[in-house]
Amino acid sequence: MALSRKAGIGRRLRIPLALATLATMLASGAAVLAPTTAAAAVPEKDWLHVQGNKVVDEAGNEVWLTGVNWFGYNASERVFHGLWSGNITTITKGMADRGINLVRVPISTQLLLEWKAGQTVAAPNVNTYANPELLGKNNLQIFDFWLQLCEQYGIKVMLDVHSAEADNSGHIHPVWWKGTITTEQFYQGWEWVTNRYKNNDTIVAMDIKNEPHGTPNQPPRAKWDNSTDQDNFKYVCETAGKRILAINPNVLILCEGIEVYPRPGETWSSPNTDPDLTPNYFYNWWGGNLRGVRTNPINLGANQDQLMYSPHDYGPLVYEQPWFQGTFDKASLTNDVWRPNWFYIHEDGIAPLLIGEWGGRLGQDARQDKWMTALRDLIVQYRLHQTFWVLNPNSGDTGGLLLDDWATWDTAKYNLLKPALWQHQGKFVSLDHQVRLGGGTSTTGYSLADVYGGGGTGGDTIAPSAPGNPAVTGVTSSSVSLSWGAATDNVGVTAYEVYRAGTKVATVSGRTYTDTGLSASTAYQYTVRARDAAGNVSAASAAVTGTTSGGGGGGSGCTATLLVTGSWQGGMQAEVTVKNTTTSTSAAWAVVLNIPSTLTIANLWNGSRTGSTVANAPHNGSLAPSGSTTFGFVANGTGTVTVTSCALALP
Repeated sequence: MALSRKAGIGRRLRIPLALATLATMLASGAAVLAPTTAAAAVPEKDWLHVQGNKVVDEAGNEVWLTGVNWFGYNASERVFHGLWSGNITTITKGMADRGINLVRVPISTQLLLEWKAGQTVAAPNVNTYANPELLGKNNLQIFDFWLQLCEQYGIKVMLDVHSAEADNSGHIHPVWWKGTITTEQFYQGWEWVTNRYKNNDTIVAMDIKNEPHGTPNQPPRAKWDNSTDQDNFKYVCETAGKRILAINPNVLILCEGIEVYPRPGETWSSPNTDPDLTPNYFYNWWGGNLRGVRTNPINLGANQDQLMYSPHDYGPLVYEQPWFQGTFDKASLTNDVWRPNWFYIHEDGIAPLLIGEWGGRLGQDARQDKWMTALRDLIVQYRLHQTFWVLNPNSGDTGGLLLDDWATWDTAKYNLLKPALWQHQGKFVSLDHQVRLGGGTSTTGYSLADVYGGGGTGGDTIAPSAPGNPAVTGVTSSSVSLSWGAATDNVGVTAYEVYRAGTKVATVSGRTYTDTGLSASTAYQYTVRARDAAGNVSAASAAVTGTTSGGGGGGSGCTATLLVTGSWQGGMQAEVTVKNTTTSTSAAWAVVLNIPSTLTIANLWNGSRTGSTVANAPHNGSLAPSGSTTFGFVANGTGTVTVTSCALALP
C-alpha cells in the first residue's frame, strides 16, 4: 500500500448508493452541496467490487483482472519457487512490463497457521547472491518485501489456499481439511492473513480453496448443496467468505467449483454409476464444475457484491477428457463444456468469472494448442478475468511462462497470452489508480487514472468514432478475413465488435478478424463498431461483403485452412489445418502462404518454414486418408496471412 494512501478499511461510498442518497435529498427538498474537487478525485484506495458480471473500482469504472500464478509458498519450501536462481525484483518487474496486473499466490493453511504462531523459515531456499535484497529475511519478510515490489510496479495480488498442508503435491488432496488441520483452523488461517493485510490494498482478492474435488466412490469429496455438512464446499466458501469480510469488507471473495454434480434425478448419495454403467454425475476439471450455482448460489449477505466465481480449465496434455476425443472447436467447447459448467454464470449476469487456472504446454499437441487458443479467445471476447497457469517453469503438467533459467520468457506462450492481458491504446493497464503497470517511469503501462481520469464512468459518455471502412483480406470456402481502420476516442478504444448481417459474432482487441465456419460460395455482409473503456459503443462502420470460395484452400491432394486465433495491434496468431483429400496415406505435405510485406513470421510450430512455404515437421508428415494436422505461427506487423496452395507427397 502506498504510504500516501489513507489507512483504514471503512466501507466505501459506492456510486449507486451516492446517487440514491442524492435522489432522496432532492425529493425531500434538502439542500445539496456542489461536489468538491476532492469528491471527483482519483479514488485513494484500489478496492474492487462487482456489478452484475463486471468488476469495478470505487468510482464505478470497469476493470479487467488479467494475471498469472506464481507458486512456491504452498509447497514444502514455503517461499516462491525460482528464487534459487532468479531475482525477485527482476521477475516481478518483468511481469508488470508484460501486462500482468494480478498475481495469484498459492499458499497453504499450514503456512498461515505457522505464521500466525510466529513460526517462519529463517533461511528459505533463496540464492542471496542472485537476490541480495533478500539477505537476512525470513519467508514472511520476503513475502512482505514482494508486496512492496508489487505496489511499486502496479501489480495486485490474490491469495489462494492451495492445500491444507505445505506440500508440493498438496493440491491432490480433495478437501480443505487433512490430518491435524481442521475446517475451523482453515477459517482461522484466513482470518489471520486477512487481519494482517486488511489495510493493504495490494491484496485485493481471496480465492478460498483451490480445486475442491472428489467423487462419491472416493471419499473424502467436495459437494455443492444447501446443507451445512463438512464436505459441502458451498457452505464452506460462504462461511470463510463471511468471516473474511467481517474483517475486511473490501476484498473480493472467489469461490471455485468442484469436480462432479448430480445429474437430474440423482442425489449426492447416488453411486458414481448405475449397474449398467450409466453415469449419475456430470464431471469436469477439479474446481471447474459450478453447475450447482444455478440452484444454490453463494450467499455472502450484505457483501454479495464482493463475490466472484472461479473455475479452472485445462487441455488434453493435462488429462484426456471425453470432449477432446473427437473433433472440437471453440463453439463445441462452449456448448458442451464451458457454458453448462460455468460460462452461464457470466451470460446470465449472476456474477463475474475469473478463470483461476488455464494454460499448458504449447506446440506439442495440436489439440492442446486448439483448446488453449479457443479458451483465450473466449476470455478476450467476453473480457473474462483470468490468471494464467503458470509463471513457474517447474510445473510438470504445463511448463511456465518462464524458461528453466527463471529469466527468459517463453515467447510463443506469452504471445498466446498477450491478447488476454488488459491493454489500452497499446499499453497495459494496472489495477492501481496511482501507479502505472511497470512503475512510475513505465513507457508500456497505464494506471487507472491514466485510463479513466479523476472521476467515475460518468465522466466519459462520448462514444468512439466509427471504425475505418472494413476490407476483405482473404477468403476460403469456410472463412472470411477482415481488416479495418482505427477508430478514435477521447479516452481510448479498447475493443472492436464485428457484426455479420447485424448480429455480433466477435469482440477483438486488434483490427483484424477471421470469421470461420461459413458455407462455401456464399456472400456475407459485415460491419464493425468500436468500444471504449467506459463501454460506449460507436456507430457502425460502412458495410463490406465477403464471398467464400467454392472449395477449401486447396491444391494437389490436400486442403489448408487458415484460422486467425488471435489478433492485436501489431500482430496476429494463426492456425492452419492441413487435410489429406486423397485415398492414400501421405509421406509429406507443403503449404504456400501469402505473407504480406507488412508482416514478419516471428515463430512457427509443428512445421518448417522456408520463405513462404511451410513443410511438415518430422512427426506430422504422414496423414491417413481424410486425416489432418495443424501448424501455427505468430506474425508481427499489420495485415493478414492467407493460404495460397497445399500440396501432398505420396510414398
